[in-house]
Amino acid sequence: MRAARGKEGASLARPRGAAVLGLLAASALLALALQSFPGAGPCWGANGTRGCPRPARRPPPALLDELSRRQRDLLRLATSAGDTGLGLSRGGRLGCGDLSRVTELGVVGSGFTKLVLRAALPGAGAIALKSVHRAGSDVSRCVQRYGHPAGCHRLASYKLLKEVTLLQRLDHPGVVKLHGQCYDNSLDPEIRVIAMLELGSPLEMIQLLQTPWEERFKICLSLVKLLFYLAHSPLGSIVLLDFQPRQFVMVDGNLKVTDMDDASTEELSCKEDNDCTLDFPGKSFILKCTAAGKCDGLNEKKNLFNAYRYFFTYLLPHTAPSALRPLLGDILNATGDLRYGINETLGAFEKVLHLYKSGLYLQKSARFTSSLEIACLQAEHDYKCWPSYSHLGCLLSIYNAEEAAAICNSQPQCQSFIVTQQRTWTGSYLLWSLKIPFILQE
Repeated sequence: MRAARGKEGASLARPRGAAVLGLLAASALLALALQSFPGAGPCWGANGTRGCPRPARRPPPALLDELSRRQRDLLRLATSAGDTGLGLSRGGRLGCGDLSRVTELGVVGSGFTKLVLRAALPGAGAIALKSVHRAGSDVSRCVQRYGHPAGCHRLASYKLLKEVTLLQRLDHPGVVKLHGQCYDNSLDPEIRVIAMLELGSPLEMIQLLQTPWEERFKICLSLVKLLFYLAHSPLGSIVLLDFQPRQFVMVDGNLKVTDMDDASTEELSCKEDNDCTLDFPGKSFILKCTAAGKCDGLNEKKNLFNAYRYFFTYLLPHTAPSALRPLLGDILNATGDLRYGINETLGAFEKVLHLYKSGLYLQKSARFTSSLEIACLQAEHDYKCWPSYSHLGCLLSIYNAEEAAAICNSQPQCQSFIVTQQRTWTGSYLLWSLKIPFILQE
């Protein structure tokens, strides 16, 4: 889902009762959100009014079967999550009434199933509003197949309800935060849903490839910690069936999964090992069928291999410290062949992190002297390098003065360097590499 800035929406305010309807009437952007709810009108909102028409005809049998399957899946998930009331907001979370206070609306993007808007909410800051995307391919293909827009919209709504149910139960820094939700299906067969989420920026892999290795390692480590949590979640092992970079966002520099509608807690049943085949482009794996008739670790390993092919292969090896490359190569080989499970993978990542943070990856260790710590930087940023923490010049992370000198010696343009007191997330210092001599005055 690619970000796209939309026009600013007008400030909106309306008393309770038909709150969303009034909100959308005042803003074309939020109207776009509710266009995805067929028949949206005076029957929307927590208090809705009477008189909403029912569909003139029932969905065809095949669509009814799909709706029943989605509903059973949702109820099974809600039951396993301990949910006793899908229509109730959790304590302290946002609900339908809060939508009347949103301002500064803009389109973030849209996907196969959902439309995402950006909004500002007093007391909550910027949030994302998710609803079913009427013009999305999920609804469009369904309508072409079954000729029943209302039923197709309901089918897509179940996916968003499933995502809300999962987000209510998953508590991890790598899972986008659910601020609240608004839905009411008591007056109309259409389930109208708006999820209110933590707002992030779409993951741009090309930009990530241009960031320093330490930041790319942080993203991969965050992903591994998330997959470890999903493998051992309160709901059981969770697989992300549509595992793509577009399912993730960056929030304050941290990676978070934001699309959970295609997640599953089901473990594949089997009678023999051949029933437990994982197929990927160019590779297949056969896992063990346990005595309990389940494929051993299939959900976990499917997530892990997708992390390898979409993240690790691009972000881990390039411009890594030379002493760490053999360990990173081992991680790539072991996850690419699925010799590692998520537990072993997390252990390997934590070993690399320890070596990097402690400086043990360096052949020699030298501590900073006070004369190298410059609190106030006055030097010119006189040349650029890649990758750099700044687009203004060559700003790199280092563990100690010895590493700083080694980096400078390896760059033909570097004649001097200035070590700042700024630190990265691992505690490394940042230095400016300069092509002009810098004389430190006592």
